[in-house]
Amino acid sequence: MSATFLQPELPAAAAGPATDPRALRPLGRIAVELPGATAVFRRLKLDFCCGGQAPLAQACAARGLDTEAVLRELAALERDGDTAVPQESAALVEHLLARFHAVHRQQLPELVRMARRVEAVHRGHATVPAGLADLLEQMHAEMLEHMAKEEEVLFPLMQGAADPATTVQPIGVMRHEHVAHGAQLERLAALTHDYRPPADACNTWRALYAGARQFADDLVEHIHLENNVLFPQFEAAGSCATCG
Repeated sequence: MSATFLQPELPAAAAGPATDPRALRPLGRIAVELPGATAVFRRLKLDFCCGGQAPLAQACAARGLDTEAVLRELAALERDGDTAVPQESAALVEHLLARFHAVHRQQLPELVRMARRVEAVHRGHATVPAGLADLLEQMHAEMLEHMAKEEEVLFPLMQGAADPATTVQPIGVMRHEHVAHGAQLERLAALTHDYRPPADACNTWRALYAGARQFADDLVEHIHLENNVLFPQFEAAGSCATCG
């Protein structure tokens, strides 16, 4: 996932039919199946909720948008599961920054927005996730603070020529905060009934839970790579450095 959400308005529709099968899929289905698509649709004023039955190509034509350009934006949201994760510390830090830090900064504001809408529109529903928006907003604030500590303190120490022992204390702080993130993920799963929307859920509700599940999966992988791959490299070196 990249900075596609920040691209300018797309040009008017170009000649020729779209070749991607996704062009014929309903907007609502795409919004549910592809986390991040809701932010693209919202920016382009493509109604994926009430107008979610319209095929993407038809909706783009009605808005005067280039379907192929929209499809390229959606394709950029796809995840490449075959990408190898680097093990060397400097390369792994760069991977963490691009694959998780940048992605979390995109995911959480959109999830908060959708959660607020679902809680407001469906407040009388028996399974409305009351409190979900507040939880996501709290997680967003805490994640921003946590990632800033890594980006401004810990990662520069790791990438510099500093004594590995200087990283041990900030690593301990990060591990402690990871435990708190894990508790929040348990609360997230509970509020969303393990990310299962009710049978009568609207497209926004379904997209919210799909996006929340992907965020949770991403955060678990993020924490795993730091706790079990990156941090031990420096903790071991730091322990050796302090041994007389």
